[in-house]
Amino acid sequence: MCPLISQVTLVPEEAEDMWHTYNLLQIGDSLRAATIRKVQTESATGSVGSNRIRTTLTICVENIDFDSQACQLRVKGINIQENQYVKMGAYHTIELELNRKFTLAKKQWDSIVLERIEQACDPAFSADVAAVIMQEGLAHICLVTPSMTLLRAKIETSIPRKRRGNCTQHEKALEKFYEQVMQGIIRHINFEVVKVVLVASPGFVREQFCEFLFLRAVKQDLKTILENRGKFLQVHSSSGHKLSLTEVLCDPAVTARLADTKAASEIKALGDFYKMLQNEPDRAFYGIKHVERANNALAIDTLLVTDELFRHQDVATRTRYVRLVDSVKENGGTVRIFSSLHVSGERK
Repeated sequence: MCPLISQVTLVPEEAEDMWHTYNLLQIGDSLRAATIRKVQTESATGSVGSNRIRTTLTICVENIDFDSQACQLRVKGINIQENQYVKMGAYHTIELELNRKFTLAKKQWDSIVLERIEQACDPAFSADVAAVIMQEGLAHICLVTPSMTLLRAKIETSIPRKRRGNCTQHEKALEKFYEQVMQGIIRHINFEVVKVVLVASPGFVREQFCEFLFLRAVKQDLKTILENRGKFLQVHSSSGHKLSLTEVLCDPAVTARLADTKAASEIKALGDFYKMLQNEPDRAFYGIKHVERANNALAIDTLLVTDELFRHQDVATRTRYVRLVDSVKENGGTVRIFSSLHVSGERK
């Protein structure tokens, strides 16, 4: 059984909410949600069949599996409440779904968990930066939120090489590729929220694509593109792979353009730390023991910490980091918690 004190009911509305939920869940928590269970039935004639039944179960959490690409969350545990289809103590895996409520109960709600819930429920914490990282035949369309980098579309196609005296096949394939990228932008980027769309590539691919995009927008009267043309910013990247987004966001021109976006503050804070580590190493500390000593001396202005530390299975270790965060805040310091799925977290 899971003796628990209090509970909260939440409804994940978008993919990022699944990431927040993953960070809320811990081994030993109680999770109640609608789920599908395969149930065997026996007819009057003795024949045995099976049906998939939708029911509501409450499990004591034993394992949590998060697919960051699909933003799917599967939680395994034992049933702890009577149910007509599932015996007490039987194992079951609940797959949490968008727009379906779940109830989470815990033995203890620490400040990190409560802050995570507050952040997840705040509509201001939405993706206001989009990025198209591309090269010939490969493009990644991403949304950069304060918590994570969401890959919305990967477009990959074969582009024939240019042949001397005949570039027709190359140009046709490239135009088809650009068309797919354009459709991906229209489908996956909400221009009512997004303030900047970064288009990054090596060579002249970004210029050629943007020229194609805006000409096509004029021909087809694509108002979504035309009305937001000023949001597109062309920048250099070393490749069209998703990892190149990190270098793009560190570009000074990009940093200046993103100054009023929520994603920028995380990137700037980490950049400032690395500069201090290089130029003023006596003022930059890392490692739990050194940081705790600095905190005891009331010497921390800004604490940078990754959210992975708060998913630690050892309660004592997790509590140690929570206490450090609370202490820094009480002493007037600033705490920035980096997501391991955000581009800033990838540099930790």
